[in-house]
Amino acid sequence: MLPTYRVLRAALAGVIKNKDQQGHEVGGLAEQLERLPDSYDALSEFSHRLVNLPLREDWPYVEPSDLDAIRAESDPSRPIELGSLTPEQAAARVETAFLSSLCGCVLGKPIEEFPFATMDDIRAALEKTGEWPLNDYISEKMLDVYGRRNISWTETVRERIAFVAPDDDITYTIMGMLLLENHGTAFTKDDIRKLWLDYLPIHQTWGPERGMLLKAGLESTVPDQQHNIETWADILNPGDELCGALIRADAYGYACLGKPELAAGLAWRDASWTHRRTGVYGPMFVAAAIAAAPSARNPLDIFETALKFVPQRSRFYHIVADSLEEIGRATDWIDGYYRIHHKYKEYFACCVYQEVGTLINTLRFAESIGDGICKQVSQGNDTDSFGATSGSILGAYFGPGHLEPRWLEPFGGRIVTSMGTFTEDSIEKLTKRMAALPGLVRAE
Repeated sequence: MLPTYRVLRAALAGVIKNKDQQGHEVGGLAEQLERLPDSYDALSEFSHRLVNLPLREDWPYVEPSDLDAIRAESDPSRPIELGSLTPEQAAARVETAFLSSLCGCVLGKPIEEFPFATMDDIRAALEKTGEWPLNDYISEKMLDVYGRRNISWTETVRERIAFVAPDDDITYTIMGMLLLENHGTAFTKDDIRKLWLDYLPIHQTWGPERGMLLKAGLESTVPDQQHNIETWADILNPGDELCGALIRADAYGYACLGKPELAAGLAWRDASWTHRRTGVYGPMFVAAAIAAAPSARNPLDIFETALKFVPQRSRFYHIVADSLEEIGRATDWIDGYYRIHHKYKEYFACCVYQEVGTLINTLRFAESIGDGICKQVSQGNDTDSFGATSGSILGAYFGPGHLEPRWLEPFGGRIVTSMGTFTEDSIEKLTKRMAALPGLVRAE
């Protein structure tokens, strides 16, 4: 069964909107789309026309998606390696980072619901229940005041947590682990395709991830036909700059602690399966940040280093560099939030820019890992995704001994996923597998 014409037209309209945001000439394309007949051939031909639209003459940015071109546009002083963690130290940092990401994800999950929250929304609800500033998992009474809740709230509110509940952010970190365990750092997009078909339920994916699974599924029905999966993300792929690939970057940062260039390169390979431009720069930035965190002199140093791995003439670079300056001038985390939110609030949940700014704000003012994930979730937007990402960076930066046991105790040592035949439900065993990733990379 093929998508309906209505669905295809909506997707193409989304691509045109994205192309406009990315600086391309789109004049008249919406009208041309309206005039097209209901024909799969006509709509397919139109989708291919959108791939190579010219840029507007006044567009000031240079935003390649090819890795070599990205590196040519990035800071030539970027470090290949940083610090000198022992194998034991690296493993301990990864354990802390992964466990912290679990806590950050569960903390943010009950309030990840449209319309996505600002800090003002979250603060108002927490103040009414006497729980501001946030210092524990979200309570049922907070949700009652908040007025909306994620469908998983029965597994993720403070009073009901009994395990780490299924979540796509955690799933993607595990998928990265499996790629590295099975294929090492030489994994290919075809390896990603096969892994996704084996483990990812399509109803647990969104945006480009769902589109790519659909393409992979259709391709699997005609295995003898040749398909160039390198180009799949270029065609009929609205949302190719959203945060779906950024939340897949953690495992590459874990595996490459002290090796930000390699971390960013692996994150690019995974991200470029589904995303383009900002959609790949965000994952490269996060993977490099995790890799750089253990040796950073201070929290802002993490992000100053990570920014060296993205194109210097990109929107991502300009906005994140500006966010670093704003957070550097902030008097506290509340001031930091408003500096970012007032400038970049148009980039709401999943649009990357504002959320990366809040990550920087979190790390600068976090007093501990628990304090940091609470600050991150309190800033709203995609609360579970960036709760998890902040946990990874916080854990890699602060290291062992800085995540209070009270954050892990409610899980009872158990994790549940929605990943096909993946049956590991022991947090301890899964954490040890994550901690082994740097050793796998060293052994290559």
